[in-house]
Order: sequence, then C-alpha cells, then structure tokens
Amino acid sequence: QLQLVESGGGVVQPGASLRLSCVPSGSSVDKYAIAWFRQAPGKEREGVSCISASGGAPKSADAVKGRFFISRDRAKNTVYLQMDNLEPEDTAVYYCAARDGTSCHLVNIGYDYWGQGTQVTVSS
Repeated sequence: QLQLVESGGGVVQPGASLRLSCVPSGSSVDKYAIAWFRQAPGKEREGVSCISASGGAPKSADAVKGRFFISRDRAKNTVYLQMDNLEPEDTAVYYCAARDGTSCHLVNIGYDYWGQGTQVTVSS
C-alpha cells in the first residue's frame, strides 16, 4: 500500500512563500501521477496542481497559475509544491494524492492514495 508523507505547511503572512513536500513511502515518484489538492473550511476539495508520471507538462488551477509550481526531484524521490505570493484565500489543508497511470488531472477522481494533509494558513 502506497503511503504519501507531506510536510512543509505553516503560518505565513500574505506575499510570503512556502514549499510543500510529498514523499511516496515505499515507492518511486516516477510510478504515479501526483497531484496537490486543498480543502478550506466549508468548501469542497479542489485540485491545485499535478504532474504526470510520463513527464508531461504540469497542470495548475487558474487560481494559482503563476504563483504555485509543482516539480519532481527523482534523486530525492520527492514531489514539491512551491507556493509564492501567498494570499489569504490560499488558506486550507493541502493534500498530496497519487493515482496509477501516467497522466494527471485536477479532478478528484481516480486518486487512490492520499497523504494526511498539511495546514497552510495565510494571515496578517
């Protein structure tokens, strides 16, 4: 059973940056399409950014384009979500998710493996 371990959340002021990490315990980042989702209180879980196992172009939601960047470090077996110019609206629990197959998407369908979530709070 694949386990995803996230880290990197915290409390920051608007305009700051954070980098989230996702490590697939017991497997390789190359074997799965990996995505970051987030869920704010009272809202549905939404896709933020994803990267395919095949190495195709990453995808990002319109709300974070130009601010959030997903990447994969094969040497460290880690997928990162670099979040720049954070806004209060980015406050949420962020989840790493993985699915079998090479392609990724930002819809919460087909992601069989989930991390425990890491809290990101953006507040002045």
